[in-house]
Order: sequence, then C-alpha cells, then structure tokens
Amino acid sequence: MPLVERRIGILFAAFLLCLTLAGLRVCYLGLVKGSGLSNYATSQQVAVTKLPALRGTITDRKGVPLASSVPADDVSATPYLIKDPVAVANRIAPLLNVPADKLVGELARRDTGFVYLARRVPAQATDRLRAMKIDGLDFAPGALRTYPRGVLAAQVLGAVGVDGNGLFGLEYAHDKALRGRDGVQRRVMDGSRQAIETRDTKKAIAGGAMALTIDAEIQQRTEDVLQGVGDEYNPKGATAIVTNPKTGAVLAMANWPKVDANKPGSAPAAAIQNRAVGMTYEPGSTFKAFTVAAALEDKKVTPTTSFNLAPTIQIADRVINESHDRGWITLDTAGILAQSSNVGAITIGQRLGAKSFSQWVDRFGFGQRTGVDLPGEERGLITPLADYSGASMGNMPMGQGELVTPMQMMGAYGAIANGGLLTKPHVVNSVDGKPTTSGGSTRVISAETAASVRRMLTGVFEAGGTASEVTIPGYQLAGKTGTSNKIDPTTGKYSESQYVASFVGMAPAENPELLVSVIVDEPQGDIYGGSVAAPAFGKIAAFALPYLRISPK
Repeated sequence: MPLVERRIGILFAAFLLCLTLAGLRVCYLGLVKGSGLSNYATSQQVAVTKLPALRGTITDRKGVPLASSVPADDVSATPYLIKDPVAVANRIAPLLNVPADKLVGELARRDTGFVYLARRVPAQATDRLRAMKIDGLDFAPGALRTYPRGVLAAQVLGAVGVDGNGLFGLEYAHDKALRGRDGVQRRVMDGSRQAIETRDTKKAIAGGAMALTIDAEIQQRTEDVLQGVGDEYNPKGATAIVTNPKTGAVLAMANWPKVDANKPGSAPAAAIQNRAVGMTYEPGSTFKAFTVAAALEDKKVTPTTSFNLAPTIQIADRVINESHDRGWITLDTAGILAQSSNVGAITIGQRLGAKSFSQWVDRFGFGQRTGVDLPGEERGLITPLADYSGASMGNMPMGQGELVTPMQMMGAYGAIANGGLLTKPHVVNSVDGKPTTSGGSTRVISAETAASVRRMLTGVFEAGGTASEVTIPGYQLAGKTGTSNKIDPTTGKYSESQYVASFVGMAPAENPELLVSVIVDEPQGDIYGGSVAAPAFGKIAAFALPYLRISPK
C-alpha cells in the first residue's frame, strides 16, 4: 500500500509540475509575448494595402483617348495553402497569361508565405479567378494603364511602370498631375486567405485628366508617312513634327521606328527616344533661311540683291563646293535660297559678319531649350563667338558646325511663318479643364522680313528649286530642304556615307497656318532632303490642310 501511495504522489507531483510549467508558459505568452503574438495573428487575418488612384486620362485635342486606366489587381498566393500546385496552375494560367510551368514553380514553394503570380491583371480576369474560390489566392486592388491606339504617339505619351510611376514621356514629365492620390484599403481574411470583409479606410482620388494639342488623325497620318519613309529608305531613325505656327500648338509629333506603348519593353532603347526633342544634328541647308533673314533684317541684302557666284569659295584653309558641280552663276538672294547655294549662303554670311551672325543665332533660339512641355529636351550645341575659327563663317551660314534639335528648328521656322514671333511650343492644352500657360512669344524679326523670307522660300517648289516635284493643288507652299553630312566618330571628320535629310515647310505661304518638319537620319539609297524628306512633307500637308479646313489663301 505505501508503494502505491508513493507512486500516486510521484504522479501527482509530475502533474503539478506540468501544470505549473503550463501556467508559467501561459503567463509568459500572455504578459511578455502577448502583444507581439496578437499583432502577428492580426497580420495574418488583416491586410492593409494601398488603394492606387486611377491615373488621369490623356486625350487628344478632340477628346479621343490616348491613355487611360482601368481597374486591375495584383494576384499573389500563400503557397502552403495551395494543396495541388499543378492543378491550380493549369486552371489559372490562361487568366493570368502566365505559363503554367512558371506558376507551378511559385505555387510549390515552401520557403515563403507570399509570392506574386501576376501584376496588374484586368478586373474581368480576376473576377473569374475569385469565382473559383481557390484557397491561398489573394488579390490586391490596382489599376492597369492602357494605350488604346497602341503605337500612336508612343514616344510622346511615354509609359507607366508596374508600380504606377511614369517612366518617360508625358507620363513621366506630368506624373504628379496624372497619378492622383492613393487610398488605403483594409481587408479581413479567413484561414484560407479569402477576404470576408473589405473596407476603404481612405478614399483614392483620381488623377487629373490631360488634354493635348495633338490631333489623333494628323498624328496617325504623320506616322503612316514616316513608316513609308522607313520602308523605302531604311534609315537609322526619323521624326516629324506638325504645328500651328501662330500658337505653337503641336498637332503631331511622330517618331520611327514605332514603339507599342502597351509593350515598351519589347522595343530597342533607341526607339523609345523622342527624337523631336532629344535628337541633335547639323541642319544643313535648312539653316540658310536664318542666315538670309538676319542679313535682310540688318539690311545687308534685299531679296533681289544679285551675286556673281564662283563654283567654289575658299574660307581660310577650306575650299567649299556646291552640292552639285556647276560653273559661274548669277543668283539673287531669293535664287540662293531656292537653289540652296552653299557659296551664296556663305557670301551672304560674310556680308553679315561673324559678330552679327552669332547674335542672330542666339536670337532665333539655337543653343537653348525651347521650353516645350516634354522631358528630355536637348539644348543643341552652338559655337560661341569667342571660339570662332577662321573657317567658322564658311561652315555655319550654310548649316554646318552647329547642332540643333528638330524642335528648335520648328520654333525658329515658326517665327518666319507667323510674322516674326518666336513662340514657345506646347503639347499639353489643359489639365482637369484648366488651360496650361503657353509661355508667350518674343519678336525676333519684323513682320516684313518674315514675309519676305516666306516669299523667297516659295521658290524652293518652283522649277529649278530643290523641292520642285512637291505640289499640293490649290496651295502655295514655302519651305527649305536640307542635306547634311554626319561626323564620323572614328575619324572626327565628315562622313561620306552617313547623312541627315531634312525638310521644313509651311502653308499657305502668304499666311501659314500649318508648319511641318521631317528629319530622316541616315537614309539608305538616297540622301537628299529634296527627294527623301520633302515628299513626306507633301503627303502630311496634303492631308492636314483640308482636314483642318485651312483655306488656300
């Protein structure tokens, strides 16, 4: 009997010890670790997530959507809750547009309690996924940025990253206005991570709607024309700009090669660049219009001033030829522009003088950003007067030895087109219905000088002119061709095989309401602005003039 009692006592003591240890453990967990464990349990049951604001819509000048946002979800999973990874992967892969074998690898993981399966999945797909009631799938609200017209104006519009930040283009430059203010959502979930209660604790505020000056139809036509140039001449790249020179409003800004705004990552990095503001090049003969305008304004020449021009001209240690061989010729100022005479432009530049020429280059805005409301605008590169060499006034009056951007050329030609005012170009018309400031205008040359240059530029389209084959019935055109050698980076000298062909034109010549430039970088098979770029100008203008209901007079 004593043995039995002793054993009962030992068992009772052991039981009492276990009970004491359990009590101590409860006290420890409740008093010491209780707060942390409570938070951990809550974190498994409650999810507080960002509720992304819908990004503001971007439309063209007529309200055509160019960029918009639609509800979407980030789809994730808790792998240890997925009982059959292979079966689940096969069910959800078509809706996520992700290969099933990739999903299996994520769903089968046991080293983590969270994996992303897909980001920004459209709501119609996630609604179907929710209906499947698969334990372990989770959905975080978001938005998907879409570009309804695909490649249209892709380099101008830009793109948005997976986290909703603007990456380039207007999406980047105006990210703050477009993105709005995110909200906060609180979700209570059951043991299988299915939401049993969802509540927005802070409402999301949508981003501002942005209306552009771009016209989708003119943009489409411009891109189609550039595609034709790309197909025929296989250049390194090309860009075209269409503006209203009276206001500086950009009606189209196209780049080639094309980029699908919905898949910017599939395009080469170089194709994403907006060449209209980011490309620098020697303008060649398109610059001669400014040499002539400056000489007219300084009263060094008149349109009818006559010059007896030799086949070549020597400046310092350089002998400069025409683009085509010829003998002695007599041309007036207008003829020098119409036939794009290098010798004639240099002769006029000599009359102007280096100091005055340098001042006029600055006055027309070269070497400075135009201030257009787009990111990535280059300044170009202009030689300061103090750094002129003996040969500088042989190069620069005919458009060599200076780097400009297509947007700078449009601004400067805009002053010739609109009566002498250098007007700040702009792409954004309004944000949330509030007009954006255009930045105003600065007088560069007199209205008389501008009109005189326009009249001379009509000769480019006449017999003997460098763009004589370009016509638009009913409209008198004015413009200038350009063909410039590129610098060979391996030698530092002008290349004999790499050129930039360009053209800038306006219509109607007497009172222009349309200004178009086309720049083709390294065309193959033909190199001249008159045969490569000028016909593209003609096709764009032939569409835009009647479309905009611009009268021939």
